[in-house]
Amino acid sequence: MKDHILFVERKGESMKTIGYAAKSATENLEPYHFERRELLDNDVAIEILYSGICHSDLHTVKGDWGPQTYPLIPGHEIVGVVTAVGAKVEKYNVGDKVGVGCMVDSCQECDQCHNHEEQFCRSGMTATYGSEDKHLGGLTQGGYSKNIVVREEFVVRVPEALDISKAAPILCAGITTYSPLRKWNVGKGTRVGVIGLGGLGHMAVKLAVAMGADVTVISRSKSKEEAAKAIGAKGVLSSTDQDAMSKASGSFDFILDTVPVKHDFNTYTPLLDIDGSLVLVGQIGPMAEPMTAPLVMGRRRIAGSLIGGIKETQEVLDFCAEHNIHPECEMIKPDEINSAWDKLLSSNPPDRFVIDMSTLSV
Repeated sequence: MKDHILFVERKGESMKTIGYAAKSATENLEPYHFERRELLDNDVAIEILYSGICHSDLHTVKGDWGPQTYPLIPGHEIVGVVTAVGAKVEKYNVGDKVGVGCMVDSCQECDQCHNHEEQFCRSGMTATYGSEDKHLGGLTQGGYSKNIVVREEFVVRVPEALDISKAAPILCAGITTYSPLRKWNVGKGTRVGVIGLGGLGHMAVKLAVAMGADVTVISRSKSKEEAAKAIGAKGVLSSTDQDAMSKASGSFDFILDTVPVKHDFNTYTPLLDIDGSLVLVGQIGPMAEPMTAPLVMGRRRIAGSLIGGIKETQEVLDFCAEHNIHPECEMIKPDEINSAWDKLLSSNPPDRFVIDMSTLSV
């Protein structure tokens, strides 16, 4: 572990590092030298070993969710090793394996923060990239980089039982699917449908199966049935097979919709039983106009879910370690980021791309 230790952080001294940044919404990412903030008393400095690529990285950088400030380094699925700690840090030591997810700060004072749901901070959470640094100003920069500095409260511990090279996507894909499964009390015997078997869908199936649910993947065809069964699903329900969809009416207690683009969820609401819920975690933006009849006639619900708080993020890491759950990953080098983005734009691959940062030098 000593090979990863960088004894360069002292209070009052910023850290020179490197990442892959977008200079605009339309340009490819390229190497970018920049500085991380000086180490504050409650900060943890981390050398990033692995960084996952999330669909939301593309949406954010390309301005799909609003205008951005550039240069911008994306990435909020971060795993690495602690290289230095501030004077008041109590939970972490140099050499610890840690992670950072979708947020790096919040007010820490409102009801939501006190309820361990910092993602809903009344003052707004500070995103891992593209947000204003509440401490020193400037823009937060994400995990497609060699180093990061984060306040202690937003760092989580990576359990030894997890393969650290595959753990990064749990910090987004894992918590994004785990949180609604817990919120809607999915457990033994719950009939769960998972729409889509991409990066989010894979994690949703694995987590729900480990919770004891009866899980079915809902997809446009049955071509992914073998892959679905291999990770614990009962099978695949084809949404284009009208007879099969009709027979499946009212057969699910809970459906998790992981599709990351605009689509028509009216196809799926009749599949819910009375008082069933369909929860959106993929698409953030326009959807097809909802039909209310299936909702009213069955007291069915459509809801959305973001991520989870820091406490719950630690919980999903521990849960994955306990049940030997790892995301399906494809390892790439930093200079392959742009080609990975091209693949994500053209499809919804089952594997999460994970960047091996060991080849990136400051």
